[in-house]
Amino acid sequence: MNQRQVEVFHAVMTNGTTSRAAEVLRISQPAVSKAVQELERSVGFQLFDRASGRMVPTAEAQLLHREVEASFISMQNLRSAAARIRDFGSGKIRIASLSALSTNIVPRALFAFQQKHPNVAITFQARMSSIVKDLVASGQFDVGLAADEIDVTGVVATPFATHRAAIAVAAGHPLAELPVVRPADLDGLPFIALAPEDTTRREADIIFAREGVKPRTVIETPYSTTVCAMVEAELGCGLVNPLTAAPYLGSRLILKPFEPAIHFRTLLLLPPGRPPSRIVDDFIAALRTVIAAREDSPPHAGGAGRGRSGVSPARHHRA
Repeated sequence: MNQRQVEVFHAVMTNGTTSRAAEVLRISQPAVSKAVQELERSVGFQLFDRASGRMVPTAEAQLLHREVEASFISMQNLRSAAARIRDFGSGKIRIASLSALSTNIVPRALFAFQQKHPNVAITFQARMSSIVKDLVASGQFDVGLAADEIDVTGVVATPFATHRAAIAVAAGHPLAELPVVRPADLDGLPFIALAPEDTTRREADIIFAREGVKPRTVIETPYSTTVCAMVEAELGCGLVNPLTAAPYLGSRLILKPFEPAIHFRTLLLLPPGRPPSRIVDDFIAALRTVIAAREDSPPHAGGAGRGRSGVSPARHHRA
């Protein structure tokens, strides 16, 4: 087989008909049919059943196309890499982060980083912590931030920051007037819960069970940002990361201290078997500077004064 035959096959599979594939490729329909026939001879099996002027992919064609799609994705990645080198030169950094830090900490760190490295190409994705870990473990990304519930096998993981959880309520909620929210105050109330695998959720569940308290869970979500949005919509109250809640404060959302203290813990992830580059080290330094600044000026929790937020940057080391 040759590259052109594969391109034609991919076009037919993607567009559904030889006529549409011919339009996309800007060649004649007979040329498409000929390329498909040549590919069938090359691979040694039939790719399409031909009936009533239509070409219906065989099971073998479906299997082959999965491999073809993977090769096209690899080619697209190669084109993207070439474009980054063309536009930015050789410097690049690929960052993945859990959602909780993707709207405040990481953007501020990226701003500071870019002042120092204006020509470095930056790729950033906000993903679930388990996906962040997989991206870093595979070497596709250079640095990741993830919650501590993940299995850290295959990555270099170090503690990054600890954030004390707060209760988010909407203005006018019965809890909004309390100076401190305790487990008993949540008994029977509509509650926006974090995902069951979240360690903060598990800490809260242990406390609720110990106190004999049963908040009425109405929604489960893995993201503190979603909890904030649901609370603001008056669907219930919920435990959130104060840093995540910061963009929502000043509207209808209020943070209340929760006792006993439970925490969100974030890990810094690096790929195994290779030391971080100077560019990666500079970005990590920018992250830690932003975290330290937020510790000195935490989000305001309604009715709670401006005490410290419980954000504790961890010393950079390799495990």
